[in-house]
Amino acid sequence: QIAKYAYGPDYHVVLKNRLRALIEEVQETTGTVGGRVFTDSAPVLEKAWALRSGAGWIGKNTNLIMPRAGSFFFLAEWICEWELPEDAPIKDHCGTCTRCIDACPTGALNEPYVLDASKCISYLTIELRASIPQQFSGMMEGWAFGCDICQDVCPWNRFSTPESGAAFSPLEGVLSLTTKDWEEMTKETFSRRFGTSALSRTGLNGMQRNVAFIKKDQDNSLQA
Repeated sequence: QIAKYAYGPDYHVVLKNRLRALIEEVQETTGTVGGRVFTDSAPVLEKAWALRSGAGWIGKNTNLIMPRAGSFFFLAEWICEWELPEDAPIKDHCGTCTRCIDACPTGALNEPYVLDASKCISYLTIELRASIPQQFSGMMEGWAFGCDICQDVCPWNRFSTPESGAAFSPLEGVLSLTTKDWEEMTKETFSRRFGTSALSRTGLNGMQRNVAFIKKDQDNSLQA
């Protein structure tokens, strides 16, 4: 399995292009206005700023949740010199729900609003450069890049809607690749197909490591 945000082109590129288009549109109306754009690409405290701005609240799964949109979205910023009216933070609406905590297979969400990144499947399959520790054998649930479990089970994501345009459409064949396809893939093929996607973050070696770990789990399960 691959996290939904990585199905299509690299979101860094798509979101920055959209922000630059917004700036150009604003400049046509108001004149020159400067600034810089970011999306998960600089030491900008995106979730903290979004929380303070009233865009949503930080859920028990540590993701920002919007009341009418859930959490399947990207955060992006245009930092400019304008002084704009401030919005106030909104109320936390997680209530007594613990679905995300209960569903996390590795125990990364060991208490509400606290994530142990060293146990998170997203960290293990993307950011970790060493071998995946054997303590997580049998816990990966087929995830080879990222993980959507704590969002998939969140009741607020019943309000989430798919991207209407083609900007984030799945890359050709990304959802149909088999274990064998990944095992036999060359660096040239990976670069050609996924060089401009979020999958390039872990690279072919990382993807093949993840697939091998999952395959070993599945083989052990069949033998048992």
